[in-house]
This record gives sequence, structure tokens and C-alpha cells, in this order.
Amino acid sequence: MAAAAYCFLLAAAAALVALSATKVAEGATVEYQFDVATMNVTRLCSSKSIVTVNGQFPGPTVFAREGDLVVVRVVNNAQYNMSIHWHGIRQLRSGWADGPAYITQCPIQPGQSYAYDFAVTGQRGTLWWHAHISWLRATVYGPIVILPKLGVPYPFAAPYKELPVIFGEWWKADTEAVISQAMQTGGGPNVSDAFTINGLPGPLYNCSAKDTFKLKVKPGKTYMLRIINAALNDELFFSVAGHQLTIVDVDAVYIKPVTVDTLLITPGQTSNVLLTAKPSYPGATYYMMAAPYSTAASGTFDNTTVAGILEYEDPSSSHPSAAFNKNLPLFRPTLPKINDTSFVSNFTARLRSLATEEYPAQVPQEVDRRFFFTVGLGTHPCAVNGTCQGPNNSSRFAAAVNNVSFVLPATALLQSHFTGMSDGVYSPNFPVVPASPFNYTGTPPNNTNVSNGTRLVVLSYGTSVELVMQGTSILGAESHPFHLHGFNFFVVGQGFGNFDPVKDPAKYNLVDPVERNTVGVPAAGWVAIRFRADNPGVWFMHCHLEVHVSWGLKMAWLVQDGSLPDQKLLPPPSDLPKC
Repeated sequence: MAAAAYCFLLAAAAALVALSATKVAEGATVEYQFDVATMNVTRLCSSKSIVTVNGQFPGPTVFAREGDLVVVRVVNNAQYNMSIHWHGIRQLRSGWADGPAYITQCPIQPGQSYAYDFAVTGQRGTLWWHAHISWLRATVYGPIVILPKLGVPYPFAAPYKELPVIFGEWWKADTEAVISQAMQTGGGPNVSDAFTINGLPGPLYNCSAKDTFKLKVKPGKTYMLRIINAALNDELFFSVAGHQLTIVDVDAVYIKPVTVDTLLITPGQTSNVLLTAKPSYPGATYYMMAAPYSTAASGTFDNTTVAGILEYEDPSSSHPSAAFNKNLPLFRPTLPKINDTSFVSNFTARLRSLATEEYPAQVPQEVDRRFFFTVGLGTHPCAVNGTCQGPNNSSRFAAAVNNVSFVLPATALLQSHFTGMSDGVYSPNFPVVPASPFNYTGTPPNNTNVSNGTRLVVLSYGTSVELVMQGTSILGAESHPFHLHGFNFFVVGQGFGNFDPVKDPAKYNLVDPVERNTVGVPAAGWVAIRFRADNPGVWFMHCHLEVHVSWGLKMAWLVQDGSLPDQKLLPPPSDLPKC
């Protein structure tokens, strides 16, 4: 898709009107059709067939207003099973529309269709949608723009224009073949060949100067970048040379504005940032650059940089909107070092909820149930007489939460729960603490093997939950961006080393902690979150580094129905896909 066609998508907000089928008291019904199919795309001087939606890469933007009902009919014309997740949408009582394959639905098989039907309740900002099966989200993703209700302003000065800036990864190889081979050998998968901005790799990669995202601005105007990290396996630093960025919203929740030179965004996260152009024509152009943050062992990540170009309209030119002048100086930002954990820690600590009367931070002050989860990598033994390419070439890579490497069932967990036919599908006994405590961030234990299982935590409706996720250093300390489906949560504390249940809770922020749906568990550290289990259904929680998901770094929560009619899961739609 041409860069120009993707730039100022806000004009497509008119689609809100065109696509509004029905007006209801709470809002409009907004309808879309997603035709999933393969198409040939050329990047880095080589072409390959990728899975796309409506022939677009990245896929189309879903526009809605707070209070709207959204209906997206997905027609699968690709050769793969498909499911779509509406990342960050609360899905109140509508878990059937959440999308993760074998968790809330069986996948949509080739030649079949499914209509995702959900309300946008109490949310406004930027979210995104993506495939939620195998590694197909490598190319199947796009923005969700949730505008405030009509007549309700932003809690900051309205920008001159808005546009999505969505980061991705590009492989020359077929990503389904990449992960298939890794799962067969037990080793780490090959890494991507480039990062992309709005599907474009940019001028720092071979043969890609023509595939560069460009943002043309007018002096003195403010632009809102709706930033999304859709990369499969990389957290990213992002900076614009010569310009500061003011973050006003993360994961579709307003925050106290924070002005930075560089921001960190993990896979799954979104950030709305304001960029104000210089007051007069600067006679220069500026790189917008993103590069990875990783503490992983050498060679297990894509250590490259993607660049777009910020250029100014020249008011003195007879054609101010003409193509930019290649003779102008081109400035480059300075990004943090790839393993700059202290930058990441300081950055995340600055984010705070707006916590105003209009946009309160409803942090659970009392806790009904506490959980302590270790998250990190481990191993599975090789098959007898087998050879593996995992650690020491004698084992297979695995990943686990509380030593349980999650196994996807053959039928959807939500369906099994709703019908009462869960025997043999899952066990309701996920461990609430590690079975065998150890020095989580110190010398690793001799036995690094993890267990397999499909085990869930069962919560009564309305339970106030505190979860501490403790990173481990068993196969090296890494940051793990964890995403919780069906809920936002408050990040009440974080730190390095082993969590101290006596000292650390005293430092919690229970006043204005940031509210998110995806949070980084610090490398060799911990994060504490709180949420209220007010959404009945089965809700996936997993690392958003796709390689770790493939290795089992995932689990699920089962929230039971409440006693009142509006506290019960709605029945499944008639077109729910079958396994």
C-alpha cells in the first residue's frame, strides 16, 4: 500500500458516518467487513505472499466512538485458520468476540466467516486489532481509533491532525515456516530482516528508500501520532530528531502529559503523543527512528533501525506541498543503547493516570486475592534419542508461568466453560504461587525443565486481584511485555531483583498509577498490578513476544458469572466457529 494512502487516515473518520447503520441511545452501530486473503508484497527487494485484510498492509483502520457498537464480519479466504483479536477492547460480557484462537473461539476455517460484535464502553484513544493464531499477526494487523463521544473534547488542546504510526517487523521468509521450523528443532527462530513504520522499512535498509514513511508538517502546528507497536518480538525505542514528544494517552487511557525525547513501546502497547512542529520553516528534515530494546543473549533479536522522515512545508515555496528537498540537512536522533534498562525503568515510572473527577483512577484499595507468578524461559527435555537445538543443544526452549508451560486445547476454553463440558479440556487449579521458591533473579537452579498443562485460575465475579509478576533469569533475564485480555489493570509497583512481600508493597502507588492492558515485566525484576474481575468469561494472559507465546509463556483466568443479570456472560452467537 502506498505511504501516502496510509498517512492521514483521520480523513477516513467520515467512515464513521458512512458506516453508521443504526443510531441507538448509547451510540452508533459501526459495521465493517474484513476480507482475509493472500497477496504478493515486495519489501527489501524481494516479493512474497502475505496474509492481508481487504488487500491492505497494514490493514484498515477501525473507527468508532466511545459508546458505539462495532460489528466486523471476517471472511477467511486465506489457506490458514484465522482469528482476530481486538487488542485492549474490554469486551464486557462479550468474550465470544475477543478472538484468541482456542481460548474464546475456535478459529475461522478457510472459506468460513464470523461476525465479531462488541460494544466500546468507557474507552477512548488508540487500540489495535491483529490475528491471534500462530504468527499470522506478522502481517494481519491495523489500528483501532476510538474517538470521544460527540461534543466531548480531549483533555488537552486538540491537534491540527492525527495519524497512526504503527511499527511492525518484516521477514523475507514465511513467518509460518519460521516458527514451524523452530518448534520442530526446539531452537530459537530466525529473526526478522527489518522493522517497518506503517508497513515501510525506510532508507536505512537496502533497496528501501522508495518504501519510506514520510510525515509532512506545517510550521507551528501540533500533530497527534497514534503509535502502536505491532512487532512480533521486539520492544522499541522511538524518537524524532529535533522534536520532543508529549505522551497524553497510553493503551486508550488518558495520562498526565509527559514530555520526552524518546519513548519505549512494547509489542501490544499503544501511545498517543503530541508532536509540535517548529514555529518557522527550519530548512531541514528529520529522521523519525525506532530501534529495539533487548537484554536477551546476543543474536536473538533484530538489531536494526527503521526510519521515517519528518519534512516541513516551505511557506516561501510556490508549491509548499511539493516533494521534499533532498539537499536539505537531514538530522538523526540519538536512541538509547539496546540494553538500556535504566532508561526503560525511569521512563515507565513517569507514567501516571490522569486521575481527575472526569477520568478517575479507580484503583482497588482492598485486595481479595493475591497471586505471585514467576515468568520466564526454561526448557523441555529432548525426545529420547532426539537432537534439539535449544540450550546446550540438548534440550528444547520452553517458557512458563509458575513453571507451567501452557498448552492450547483442541477446543475453545470459553465454550467448554459455558457448556459445562470442561473435563479433559482444562483444569481449574493453576498454581497461585510457585511450587518451589528459588532465587528468581540469582544463580539459576540446576533443573531448568518446566511442566506442561492447560490450567486456569478461577475467580468469583467482582474479586479484587493483586498480581505480582516476577521475572526470572533462568536462561538470562529478559523483559516480558504481558497483556491481559478483557481487563485494564493498574500498575501499582515495579522494581528490580526479587519482590519483597514485606517492604515493596509499602511503596505502591494507589493514587494515580498508570492504567494499561499491556505491561513490561522488568528484566530481572517484578511488576505489581491490580484489577477487579468484573467481566465474566475466560481471559487469556500472555507475553506479547510471539516467540515466548509459542514456547508457552501464557495462561488464562476464568471469571465466573455474578448474581445479577448484567453480570453474566451472554450466550454465544449462532455463527461462532466450530473446531
